Amino acid sequence: MHYGRGARAVQAVDRVDLSIDRGEVVAVVGPSGCGKSSLMRLVSGLAPVSSGRLTVEGREVRGPVKSVGMAFQNSNLLPWRSALDNVLLPLEIVEPYRSSMRKERGAYRDKALRLLESVGLAGFTGKHPWELSGGMQQRTSICRALIHEPEILLLDEPFGALDAFTREELWCALRDLQAERGVTVMLVTHDLREAVFLSDTVYVMSNRPGRIVLRREVDLPRPRDLEITYTPEFSAIVHELRVRIGGVRH
Repeated sequence: MHYGRGARAVQAVDRVDLSIDRGEVVAVVGPSGCGKSSLMRLVSGLAPVSSGRLTVEGREVRGPVKSVGMAFQNSNLLPWRSALDNVLLPLEIVEPYRSSMRKERGAYRDKALRLLESVGLAGFTGKHPWELSGGMQQRTSICRALIHEPEILLLDEPFGALDAFTREELWCALRDLQAERGVTVMLVTHDLREAVFLSDTVYVMSNRPGRIVLRREVDLPRPRDLEITYTPEFSAIVHELRVRIGGVRH
């Protein structure tokens, strides 16, 4: 993948070769600017590949992938809409929901309410973004990414701006949502503890142009609770990843 054209083009990703199974949770880690977010843009179809082949669900990616939901570090909620209405937004845009929104709005509203309730926001569905904490905003953002029942959830530093306690709380919320829905997750993060806690496989990328330099399976039992983050086995995987990233930064 390149940004720009001709002699001034910057290569962001180079010779990345990986395969993600349906229902798998993968984390992508590496130094800043290594192409983690660029890789996510490729998978979503928001950016084209310069060369090589990229398929999602067996089909070559040639544009935005409808079966993908995305959430970012900034929740990007519309300030004039309530939490409920922010979650409903994709259904007003994405087909086939858009065409049936007027007729099915009640059913869609109930679906959004259940999703918000599943992440502990039952009493806040009518609140606007400025009335919600940062953690509540991110919960709402993840619900918005899931409302159209995507097969793949792409998360770009979704908890990076939150305090440690809220971040860990949302790890557990995401863990439970993924287990319930079986959605495939690609998580881009700088937090190695987050990567190990949530994922089945962690990929380490090199400095730009980003290449995969390590594939590390996380062979810790599921379901995982926060107590596992204090075990020697967990710490050993985090340390291994930290050493590898330290090596590619120099």
